Amino acid sequence: MAILSFIGFTLLVGVIAYLATRKTNEKTSDGYFLGGRSLTAGVVAGSLLLTNLSTEQIVGLNGAAYSEGILVMAWETLAAIAMVITAIFLLPRYLKGGLTTVPQFLETRYDKATKTIASGLFLLGYIVILLPIVLYSGSLAISTMFNIPELLGVSHDTSIWITVWGIGIVGSVYAIFGGLKAVAVSDSINAIGLLTGGLLIPIFGLLYIGDGSIGEGITKLVEHAPDKFNSMGTATASVPFSTIFTGMMLVQLFYWGTNQAIIQRALAAKNLKEGQKGLMLAAFIKILGPLIVVLPGIIAFYIFGADLETPDQAYPMLVNKVLPTVWIGFFAAVLFGAILSSFNSGLNSAVTLFSIDFYKEYIDKNASEVKIIKNGKYFGILLAVFSMLIAPLIAKAPQGLFGYLQEVNGCYSIPILTIIVVGYLTKRVPAIAAKIGILSGCILYIISQFVIKPIVSANAVEKAKAAGILDEDRLAEIATLAYPHYLHVMAILFVTNVAIMLLIGKLYPRSTDFELEYTKQVDITPYKHAAIAGTIISLIVIGIYIYFS
Repeated sequence: MAILSFIGFTLLVGVIAYLATRKTNEKTSDGYFLGGRSLTAGVVAGSLLLTNLSTEQIVGLNGAAYSEGILVMAWETLAAIAMVITAIFLLPRYLKGGLTTVPQFLETRYDKATKTIASGLFLLGYIVILLPIVLYSGSLAISTMFNIPELLGVSHDTSIWITVWGIGIVGSVYAIFGGLKAVAVSDSINAIGLLTGGLLIPIFGLLYIGDGSIGEGITKLVEHAPDKFNSMGTATASVPFSTIFTGMMLVQLFYWGTNQAIIQRALAAKNLKEGQKGLMLAAFIKILGPLIVVLPGIIAFYIFGADLETPDQAYPMLVNKVLPTVWIGFFAAVLFGAILSSFNSGLNSAVTLFSIDFYKEYIDKNASEVKIIKNGKYFGILLAVFSMLIAPLIAKAPQGLFGYLQEVNGCYSIPILTIIVVGYLTKRVPAIAAKIGILSGCILYIISQFVIKPIVSANAVEKAKAAGILDEDRLAEIATLAYPHYLHVMAILFVTNVAIMLLIGKLYPRSTDFELEYTKQVDITPYKHAAIAGTIISLIVIGIYIYFS
């Protein structure tokens, strides 16, 4: 029954996506890469949310909530403010310039070399980090949920290979042969399913705790673990409260405002008004995100106690414990949709970056749009196969790989955000400043996190041991406090790089002021209620933090 409902819902999404996109002209760059610049607010919002939400986040963030409580909601609630800033400040400029990729602006504002460097960094991030991890974490969840090893009579490793290739092939069909609109439409349908299924987990969890009463379940949960409902993270927490005012907002702004895989949905809006409405709608729904990716982790702590082997077991164990069997297939289907969304969105964006910023620019400048798209699809097939070959091998990697890779992302996220922000806010900062900004940002971050930090932490631990402190937990705390949190480091380097770029701009300014040309690709009349909606969303986020402080 569960497998039939899984197959049925998955096929339904595919049929609707086909019917919705069969008339889209995908022989042009706008048609294939941006869905003909035709996406409406609802589609933009749904695709944004599904691109972001996948098994890696659902399982991982609930695991963090199981360990630390509600303070990890910062990754969700602060995203809403970042989307508001993107809608009001960045999107009008993106659509005015008629961008297909974010790095295209860097060529217009600085030069071709700056664009190539940024595109290369984005592509490297997708190829090495995003796509293989999404495939592996997704296959692990699906294999566990359906018990594929027992079902097919194969080993655990073999089941991972089977599910990786299953997810990869289906996702590739959407991303490579359907273009962005197929991805976005399927995302929107799955968004409805994921919101429904995701909310069922805490509802059934609270009913389980409260013996049939949600209210009683909430009461018991708060009384049992009141410390789990404190939003103010300490200095040793994964998200110290102080980071909310430093690197956390910068990371959120990079992700929601400049990450090609995310912002491409808003770039595909039929006009600025629809794009801004889509971002605002997504921001409002994002505020509810902790109900799906945080609260279940706390419920799991109540039910299973603090003795799980690893925190990431919390969510799948809770699903199997509280979700009625009849819902398992449906929930697996929407979870499968979330996995597909993150994979095919990353793949589609990688194909877009390669086609527009590399193939057209350096391989065949005179290529027709049909040829560009054709060769982009070939690249997408190669990239998909590469990701499917690499993904199962992640299981052999050292423990803690995911957290390590998240920290590694800082090597390029803040430098790229820096040059985009300075590019839009200034008129005379030259191209050489952008190149130095990217290089200094990458190099300084690498030196800070992977050279200086280990040395400082090791020295602090040695001194503590010499002083007679031998408790492992205390030593771990000392090591953590010995060096600034990586989010603080990001903020320090952001300010440093901005200062470097402004200084270069002062000493060696451009000969002419930069003016952003209106390409008239879409109407850029803003949504008249954007400022009011953004203010309300921001006040709600602040209110949530005050309530749980």
